[in-house]
Amino acid sequence: MLVFTAGVLAALIAAALTALSAGANYALLGLPDPGPVTQYGLPVVRVIAETGAVVTIGSLLLAAFGIPASRSGALLADGYAAVRAAGWGASAWFVGAALMVPFICADATGRPVNDVLSAEVMFGLIDALEEAKAWALTALIAFLVAVACRIVLSWGWTVVTFALGLAGLMPVIATGHSASGGAHDIATNSLLFHLVAAVLWVGGLIALIAHAARGGAHLPLVARRFSVIALISWVAMALSGVINALVRVSPEQLFGSTYGLLVLLKIAGLLVLGVFGYLQRNKAVARLEEGSSGLLRLGALEVLIMFATLGVAVALGRTPPPGGYAIVPSRTELIIGYTLDAPPDLWRLLFDFRFDLVYGTAALVLAGLYLWGAHRLKARGDAWPVGRTIAWLCGCLTILVATSAGVGRYAPAVFSVHMGQHMLLSMLAPVFLVLGGPTSLALRVFKPAGKNQPAGPREWLMAFVNSPLTRLLTHPIVALVLFVGSFYGLYFTGLFDLALNQHWAHLAMNAHFLLVGYIFYWPVIGIDPAPRQLPPMGKVGLVFASMPFHAFFGIALMMSAKPIGGDFYRSLDLPWFVDLLADQRLGGGLAWASGEVPLVVVMLALLIQWSRADDRQARRIDRKADKDGDADLTAYNEMLRRLAEKD
Repeated sequence: MLVFTAGVLAALIAAALTALSAGANYALLGLPDPGPVTQYGLPVVRVIAETGAVVTIGSLLLAAFGIPASRSGALLADGYAAVRAAGWGASAWFVGAALMVPFICADATGRPVNDVLSAEVMFGLIDALEEAKAWALTALIAFLVAVACRIVLSWGWTVVTFALGLAGLMPVIATGHSASGGAHDIATNSLLFHLVAAVLWVGGLIALIAHAARGGAHLPLVARRFSVIALISWVAMALSGVINALVRVSPEQLFGSTYGLLVLLKIAGLLVLGVFGYLQRNKAVARLEEGSSGLLRLGALEVLIMFATLGVAVALGRTPPPGGYAIVPSRTELIIGYTLDAPPDLWRLLFDFRFDLVYGTAALVLAGLYLWGAHRLKARGDAWPVGRTIAWLCGCLTILVATSAGVGRYAPAVFSVHMGQHMLLSMLAPVFLVLGGPTSLALRVFKPAGKNQPAGPREWLMAFVNSPLTRLLTHPIVALVLFVGSFYGLYFTGLFDLALNQHWAHLAMNAHFLLVGYIFYWPVIGIDPAPRQLPPMGKVGLVFASMPFHAFFGIALMMSAKPIGGDFYRSLDLPWFVDLLADQRLGGGLAWASGEVPLVVVMLALLIQWSRADDRQARRIDRKADKDGDADLTAYNEMLRRLAEKD
């Protein structure tokens, strides 16, 4: 009932605020008025879809990481109830997303929604409109989540379903007003943080209230865990929301336009939620032993404010920014989000900085968390090798340079720079990261749960490391195929050409490069114990087996007579000319030559690891000899004496 009331409130606010600028929006786009059903129905349907997504992901978050599962991994009654609630939310998400498709088609063409309902018109418009495709894909993912919620019975599959639910947010994030126009890379990246944080916060609170209303077990623990998530989400929402708004409106325009006033309303709602909600929730959590009524009352109020803010956000997405759509960016800025006025050189590649909100933030956060963990160990008197910390920080610095320095700035527009970025992310950064031993550090920082205590971060991490998926990915053959096969599969099948014009595809490619590199180098030189341990010669053999494939790939690029992604690079209309074939030969040479650098680092790391292993073995033998009076050597000498006497 609470979710229904909050959803109705959000829908009314979204429809009412949309009415303030609906006519102006169509006029600016040069479209006829499609009628009230399309105008006001679209924000209402979007609220339905987003409410379903919020309930789905929040309930799965609670079932996966809030409510403890059994030691065998099976969901307990409370966890199963949360998954069932997620199934109902996913059904609403599917219905809302499916309805969004005809409404988007009608809105984009300025027609009443009933005019686009025929199959022929609908499929034609879906093929032409990226946002309609995104909502159709979202509907498909929501349907799969709804089906999964009906059959999931274990904790592991609940986590997988939760990840699938988060993936369902991505298609809509990658389209819409944030994914077009100037600086769309910053706008899309900030929206990614903003929407994911909002869903985790709002959905998590709804799931927590439902858990309390059911009289669920471990309520204080669940509430404390959510309080941490809520604080992190609020910080992420506040920062990403400010960045996203400043892309569209300058500070002086906040008070002189409908768009600016809606931004101020949303900021005010976030401030109220962040300060009031956090302080009052902590009081309610402290009194949970006395009963859950206080948490229910506070949570209900917080949910209503959250959904009112959601209504404002939906209206904001339907409102033209100040100046309308008259500002036309350059061709380069329209495609990649910013201009490139000069060709790349060494100085620009190193110092022409443009911070990547996704990977730059990830590099800084990973470095900060690692340093925090090392400090925690030092504070309690445990030692952590300085060399591992340096290796991890070098890996984070490599990611930062590859994505936020000039390399990251020029990579979308110049193939050879993209190839250099690819090599940094897949062949250098993972080497440093696996030498940092992050899993070993985390396992030492997090204390194990007691015998009868709920599982915590340490148990979750162990479950992931020992999962069948991790064992499959770290199999030497699978790791080798993923590592070297992705070069050929991406660049020689046309997939790279299709991905070049999509910002989300660049994010996905960078994630793929990092992950396959980490998977490959983990069992070879990783400090952390891998699910599959390789013998020393097996490690060397795996590294040498990858070398010919890198060489052949580089040579194939250099010998190619047709530039990869040529149509895209020519469409950028750069003010400085690039010979595409010469640039591709340079990229192929980088791919060929850069394969030698990680080999040197890997072999050096293996030699050091073997030397240290020999030293540890020698120390173990010496300690055993000191303890038993060198019994093994005495027995060996006695055996030789007897053999000599027999001879």
